[in-house]
Amino acid sequence: MSTVLWIIIAVAAVIAGFILGFSYRKKVAEREILSAEEEAKRIINESIKSAESKKKEALLEAKEEIHKSRSEYEREEKERRAEIKKQEHRLQQKEENLDHKTDLLEKKTDALNSKLANIEQQQQEIASLKKSQLEMLEKISGFTIEEAKAYLISNVKDDCTHEMALAVKEIEQQAKDEAEEHAREIIATAIQRCAADHSSEITVSVVPLPNDEMKGRIIGREGRNIRSIETLTGCDLIIDDTPEAITVSGFDPVRRETARLALEKLIQDGRIHPARIEEMVAKAQREVNATIKSEGERAIFETDIHGLNPEIVKMLGRMRYRTSYGQNVLNHSIEVAHISGLMAAELGVDIATAKRAGLLHDIGKSIDHEVEGSHVSIGVDLLRKYKENEDVIHAVEAHHGDVEPHTVIACIVQAADAISASRPGARRENIENYVKRLEKLEEISKSFPGIASSYAIQAGREIRIMVKPEEVSEDQMVLLARDIAKKIENEMTYPGQIKVHVLRETKAVDYAK
Repeated sequence: MSTVLWIIIAVAAVIAGFILGFSYRKKVAEREILSAEEEAKRIINESIKSAESKKKEALLEAKEEIHKSRSEYEREEKERRAEIKKQEHRLQQKEENLDHKTDLLEKKTDALNSKLANIEQQQQEIASLKKSQLEMLEKISGFTIEEAKAYLISNVKDDCTHEMALAVKEIEQQAKDEAEEHAREIIATAIQRCAADHSSEITVSVVPLPNDEMKGRIIGREGRNIRSIETLTGCDLIIDDTPEAITVSGFDPVRRETARLALEKLIQDGRIHPARIEEMVAKAQREVNATIKSEGERAIFETDIHGLNPEIVKMLGRMRYRTSYGQNVLNHSIEVAHISGLMAAELGVDIATAKRAGLLHDIGKSIDHEVEGSHVSIGVDLLRKYKENEDVIHAVEAHHGDVEPHTVIACIVQAADAISASRPGARRENIENYVKRLEKLEEISKSFPGIASSYAIQAGREIRIMVKPEEVSEDQMVLLARDIAKKIENEMTYPGQIKVHVLRETKAVDYAK
């Protein structure tokens, strides 16, 4: 019983202690709240006081800034007003000047109007005076205005023709004085330093025989030997009454040379039958191919040209067996290369390119019997195929005037080709072409009005023209000669140059009675 009581007392004591502690803590909390409120009120009061002081300071600063801005604005406003007054004064002065100038212009306009009126009046007086004078002149001269114009135009035309002829003579003489000496020196030097001989060659080959009995052996039984030779070489053998000779004919000079060599070997060997013929033809072909290669190498060695395609070198060698008007094409090409190089050195252009173009300018003739087209177009296609220099290709294309030359090297090759082809002894042409050229020359000369007669002389190197004196004056002769020369240049192809010689002869006939 006592234990329970003690427990109850203990519990009551704990409860009482808890109640007392809670009341104490409540009082302490209330005191802390009161102190916190007082502290908050104090802080708020201090903040209010501080805010009011800062507000007063901000107001003062704002007032000062406003005052400062106002004073700055007033100063700027005064400056602007002063500038505006200056501009107004300046504009006023300009208006006064404009008014003054306007007055002056009006006065000048009035003066000009009065002068124009006077001028119009004077022009009318001049027109009437001119009219009266023209009428007087018509009466005095006996010509109308149109007749007088025609008379004056005729006189002026004659004077102009005379002056034009004199000018043409003067310009030609000046050009000759400046260019002839230098051109002569260049060409003469090129020719002197490149003296080459040419022997006339023909398009058929003649093989000599030791005796006429050899003809029968070459023909063979039932013609089997000659058929074998013609089949293997592609050439025709002409066996006629010519003593101790056989003619080899063929359009391909290389095949013709092969046939000639094979025949010579067969004649020398004496054993002539189809098997031996085939062997000798093959041997001759090897020799010709070796000659072609060596001739091509000789050409590039003599001209000192490097970097040519091997196929081009072979084609150069093939030209050893090609002729043009009796002139060997390979020797002609080598000569043109030398002359082109010498002229290029004198003129200060690329010597190597000029020599290269000169050597290759007739390369198309090496296969012109196999490919259709002119040797110029064939050569251009060949050089383009083997990636040759464009300047060289253009020179080849222009060397016969197929296209207009636009490089110095093309002009040099043209001149060198003409020099090599037209020098005495270099070429020959058949009588039919020669006669046609002379007839064409005379025909062109007679196509102009006022021509009495014309004669081609000096083997076509000069055309002598007689004019009608009553139709062609001395001044017109100069222009006529020039026009004829131009037409000959445009319509004819010829080596060298042709002299156009115009003659005018007047005669007076009377009889003594």
